Amino acid sequence: MRRSSARKGGVGSTPVAISTAAGSKAAAKELERIDLLFGQYADKNEDSTMGPEGVEQLCHDLGVEPTDIRVLLLAWKLQAARQGYFSLEEWRKGLKAMRVDTVEKMKKALPSLQQEVLNPNIFRDFYTFSFQYCLTEPRQKTLDLETAAEMLRLVLGDRSHVVKFVQFLKEQTEYKVLNLDQWTAFLRFCDEIDEDLCNYDENQAWPLLLDNFVEWAHKKVTIAG
Repeated sequence: MRRSSARKGGVGSTPVAISTAAGSKAAAKELERIDLLFGQYADKNEDSTMGPEGVEQLCHDLGVEPTDIRVLLLAWKLQAARQGYFSLEEWRKGLKAMRVDTVEKMKKALPSLQQEVLNPNIFRDFYTFSFQYCLTEPRQKTLDLETAAEMLRLVLGDRSHVVKFVQFLKEQTEYKVLNLDQWTAFLRFCDEIDEDLCNYDENQAWPLLLDNFVEWAHKKVTIAG
């Protein structure tokens, strides 16, 4: 009599099934470690939220100041909805994307975020997030000039025009706030306009704010000359 090729008791586990099960178990373990890390910094009265105190402690453990751009990059990677707060869901998604589940791994991952935003398209996303992240009140659509100036210095660093533009914002009296269109246009201004402003064309679709800035800058040069 021929023996059946099937194993007694039914078909055994296939390599694919074994691999899938192992992957699911590893993912569950990773999520458990991510949640445990979050728990170290979560609010005592609301364990699904990490508030300002927890974020500050996290910064201390990472060896960075809360005002360091790397903290803003982390908030961007987590797509944090509130300034100074991380939700458990944001934390899970962000850390899984970064492939980190310990403070030490996060320390090592922060420089890679700085490298990531060297891509112009990704940087634009980060730049837009930086504006929206500072909108702390319901229905708020603008930033006061002091906050806007601080964020421009932090996010754009030593790019062309930043220092002069911040000085202009402090000296002028017509504008009290910056909106998203103005914020976004200034990044394009930095990317496209020469240091001496010679290729600036006011007939193009620039916000009036930037027309005024260029006029102010030209006057500064005239006075200095």
